[in-house]
Amino acid sequence: MTHRFPIGADVYYDGGTLTPGSRGKYKILRQLPVERENRLVYRIKSIAENFERTAEEYQLKRAD
Repeated sequence: MTHRFPIGADVYYDGGTLTPGSRGKYKILRQLPVERENRLVYRIKSIAENFERTAEEYQLKRAD
């Protein structure tokens, strides 16, 4: 399995129903190792927030 988004890519994060306020544009900081259930996971950061988030690949779309 390979990650679809490279480090530094701009992506749109859809936080889902539990965290709707976190939706928006983010930058990929790191590609995390594949561990649980072969899910591809990333560390992402928004310029509007002071912290990083963890997101699974299905929650991300390429930003235009």
